[in-house]
Amino acid sequence: MNDTVVSPGPIVRPYGDTTGDGMVQVSFTLPIPHSKVAEGAAAQLAAKMGIEPALVVHAKPMGPGFTFFVVYGRVNHLVDVSAVQVVERDYPLLAAKEVNLAIRTGLRRRLVVVGACIGTDAHTVGIDAILNIKGFAGEKGLEYYRELKVVNLGAQVSVPRLVERAQAEKADAVLVSQVVTQRDAHVSNTKQMSAAFREAYPSHRRPLLIVGGPRFDESMADELGVDRVFVRGTTPGEVASYLTHQLVTRRAR
Repeated sequence: MNDTVVSPGPIVRPYGDTTGDGMVQVSFTLPIPHSKVAEGAAAQLAAKMGIEPALVVHAKPMGPGFTFFVVYGRVNHLVDVSAVQVVERDYPLLAAKEVNLAIRTGLRRRLVVVGACIGTDAHTVGIDAILNIKGFAGEKGLEYYRELKVVNLGAQVSVPRLVERAQAEKADAVLVSQVVTQRDAHVSNTKQMSAAFREAYPSHRRPLLIVGGPRFDESMADELGVDRVFVRGTTPGEVASYLTHQLVTRRAR
């Protein structure tokens, strides 16, 4: 698990038209039909958020009884960059040839990865971007790596089925994607998944648990009970490098 680190830097203010003017743009939806009153309500909400003056620059009906707004205005808040905490990558990025060589010489067998979208989540774009050979952002997915055996279970996979398949495949790592986030479903689903694996496996034999999705925070790994959290923009190469670091390089030391 990566450590949370502090980034050095100055005090900064949002930038809009000129440096340090504090201008920001926010968007939100209110459960009100579009009208002058609705726009006034949006401006009032923005003012309570500390945006002053708040200008409603866009308002669009979103079906009966809802309006989407974009508000532009100034805030007085400052950000101390030296107090910002992030999770830094603590492993090297490897090329596909380097990953294959490390696994072949370190494990002397293929590294097994089982992936799925759990619960009612039917959005496979994220998991497919990492696992499928077509990949993402110009990088081939994990199926491209000769020394990786990839089992993609697809969408709406129950936690018991995921555990059962991971055991049957003798998985080294389990990758779970969660895109549906209403009422923090991604959090509860992940906690349920991690608890199930801990119950089903002895601690020294449990596969590496990895979760990813647009609403996760990298610092949530301990809270969720997983080994690693990947956020939006993660590439297959980053995941392959992490798997190699955790399951091959570190175990060889």
